Amino acid sequence: MTDQAVGGGHLVPEAARGSGPAARQRRATLPRQDGAAARSGLPGFAGRRHELKALRADIGRAGLDTLTGRRGARSRVLLIAGRPGSGRTTLAEALLREVEDGYPDGVLRALLTGRDGAPAGLARTARDLLAELGADAPPGAGEDELAEAVRTALAGRRTVLLLDDAPGAEDVEPLIPDAPDCLVVVVGQGPLTGIPDVRPCALGGLDTAAGVEVLCHYAGPTRITVDPRTAEAVAEECGGQPAALILAGAWLAARPKLSVSDLRQALLAVPVPPDLPAGDRPLHRAFRLAYDPLPQPAARILRLATLAPDGLVDAHTAAALGGCSVPAAVAVLHDLAALGLLRPVPEEDGPARHTDDATGPRYRLPGCLAPFSRELLREHERPADVQLARARMLERTVRLLQSCRAAAEPSGSPARRKAAELPRSLRFATRAAAAHWLRTRRGALLDAARTAVADGQLDTLDRRLIAALTRALLAHHGPEAAAPDLYTLHELVLRVAERRTLPRERAAALLNLGDLDFGAGRREQALTRYRGALEAARSVKDPVATGRALESLGDTYAELGDWIRAADWFGRALELRLARGERADAARLYARIGAAHGRAGRYEQALKDCRAAARAFRRLGDAAGQGSAAEATAEVHEHAGQLDEALHSSLAALDFVRAAADGAKEARLQLRIAELLDRLGDPEAARLHWAAAERLREEHTE
Repeated sequence: MTDQAVGGGHLVPEAARGSGPAARQRRATLPRQDGAAARSGLPGFAGRRHELKALRADIGRAGLDTLTGRRGARSRVLLIAGRPGSGRTTLAEALLREVEDGYPDGVLRALLTGRDGAPAGLARTARDLLAELGADAPPGAGEDELAEAVRTALAGRRTVLLLDDAPGAEDVEPLIPDAPDCLVVVVGQGPLTGIPDVRPCALGGLDTAAGVEVLCHYAGPTRITVDPRTAEAVAEECGGQPAALILAGAWLAARPKLSVSDLRQALLAVPVPPDLPAGDRPLHRAFRLAYDPLPQPAARILRLATLAPDGLVDAHTAAALGGCSVPAAVAVLHDLAALGLLRPVPEEDGPARHTDDATGPRYRLPGCLAPFSRELLREHERPADVQLARARMLERTVRLLQSCRAAAEPSGSPARRKAAELPRSLRFATRAAAAHWLRTRRGALLDAARTAVADGQLDTLDRRLIAALTRALLAHHGPEAAAPDLYTLHELVLRVAERRTLPRERAAALLNLGDLDFGAGRREQALTRYRGALEAARSVKDPVATGRALESLGDTYAELGDWIRAADWFGRALELRLARGERADAARLYARIGAAHGRAGRYEQALKDCRAAARAFRRLGDAAGQGSAAEATAEVHEHAGQLDEALHSSLAALDFVRAAADGAKEARLQLRIAELLDRLGDPEAARLHWAAAERLREEHTE
């Protein structure tokens, strides 16, 4: 996670905080903030001028792979290396602000470390980048394919790619585009061994003057100017670490009656574990200095913030984790950010997220502070209480997703009426607001689903969350755009079903995954999925899933050109439909079996099946079905080289389709008839049918 900390620069004046009960309670439990810290004109960036100048020079410097004065084929890679809390992300952002005018295609940001400090994974990072680029990624694609898609999408662009908190070279190298006009800025702790021509910039602590500047920015200039020597001593006690200086400055800003000398004494009074490395002690002291005076509700929310999906905390998440109201959570999050313990995440431009302003912004626990918070969580929270907090958070997420999906329903629908009964803070004002919320929370929602499944002890919450997220994605994005995320969700459902021995859910998940694999062109993988689904469905005698699996197997073999096997699987599906008395489905399968036999060269059997389909549709009074059967018959005749019979069957199909008023199918049949007439040596009649097909196509398009 990013190590950039935020403090008093994000404070608002006291008068702007409201006067309700939550605001009065907040002012009663946390120290008043110094107005000096509220000034937003200060840059929040001190020192590092030499490093910034060197980084800018490295951008234009010739690479080691440059020959005869020509630029290399790959993007320039800059590495900003330093310990968490050293201000490495802040330096990267300062560099981006200075060079962004030279990269008109904008800046892409990716955080390569997840909520728990583990690598986020190349596949997840690549999908997030592709989503930002507006590029498509096949559902279920592997890491190599996704990384290639990112590189392809960046080719020909002038973009800056910021890869924050990179665990190692293996997480960075696949994402470096073959685009010399792009710039890759990597933030991490160590070297990127194996990546050629990386320009490193190693960060140590700030010099004393820069450290005092950071203190002055957050605590205000008055007390720093009065006692500059002690301010310098504080900067040295903080080891020149920006994160520690920010926490110390924000602590002093919250206590206008104390002096810089009081700050230094308070820092020195913080006990340090004897086994703590010397380099970690300044940040440990500063964190405990800010954390220890917190009221119990605020301290608990900070500890539980490590459970927040994707590391993002908003008012709903905090309220659910802490077991408090949403307005109270808004107040706590605001004050934790003022103390430098949380970092506000800039919101994207978009419509208002909720009808209730109490939801507030999103925050992230700085990565350099996350280990301290996790340690406090283990120390102060019982496992049962942590489990309960996580369950409350996921339950609230389910309700928000249900409300989000309802916002996409027509006015007056049952879902909209049910959503209207929810509390005001859980409702969305418009469909656009719900879609914006879903898009900006996408990563956190997927992480919440992964967390719920990994927990394994949340009863049915995991399945409810996945189902609610699936419906919301389909409602707002549609099946095609949502396919990559749906693939992830179906894999999670499969994991739950296999762990809990739930055959019906396993069959459904395998069928859905098989459909997505089929659509992505992975036919063999789809066959494996469908066979697994068939086995699971038969084990619980689920006829619906069994029938779907049988037909899906037939479709896949047909796509592979194995028409004999396709006809066999369609025949098994037909037996099931006939046994259940599902005449319409049986008639449809007769036609499909006939088409498969025709493609396999079994023309006599194919015609017999097509005639059976026609009789079945006629008994049902289904004109459209009769048209499909006649069209299948025409296709068999055509494959057999019997063009006159094919034309006769196509004309019969045209009459049925006209009776069913299916304009799109009628246009297709007109084209087929025109081609047959042209092959039979009647170009004039063919032109008439081509013209009729064109008219129908234009009408259908309008």
